[in-house]
Amino acid sequence: MKVLWKKIDPAAKLPAYAHPGDAGMDICSIEELTLPPGGRVLVHTGLVLQLPPGAEAQVRPRSGLALKHGVTVLNSPGTIDAGYRGEVGVILANFGQEPFSVEKGMKIAQIVFARVEPVEIEEVRETDATERGTGGFGSTGV
Repeated sequence: MKVLWKKIDPAAKLPAYAHPGDAGMDICSIEELTLPPGGRVLVHTGLVLQLPPGAEAQVRPRSGLALKHGVTVLNSPGTIDAGYRGEVGVILANFGQEPFSVEKGMKIAQIVFARVEPVEIEEVRETDATERGTGGFGSTGV
């Protein structure tokens, strides 16, 4: 899959894989800011992407930021549709105990690409029964 990128800020960095075989590419901030405990903010990347038809991008948290600082992507995964042409932004939330400093060029999230298939919706009166039935939200144990 080929994804086209446009820098709309000179500080922008194109996404990159940290290691061969990784699923997610790191995306970086173009600004400096401090995120207080319990706070949330839209962090700018200075990038616009163009996805091929039938594709989506998912913005996901970085595990190190989550574990070490309690910082995560709030609407995770954030979906970017193929028709969107605005700047890629990342909503970060600080669930940690300390203020978190976002630095210019810092890896703030990862982006994963996937194919999507349009579905056809059909309303029915009944659905097929299964062994699981309506069991959910912990029905298989803790």
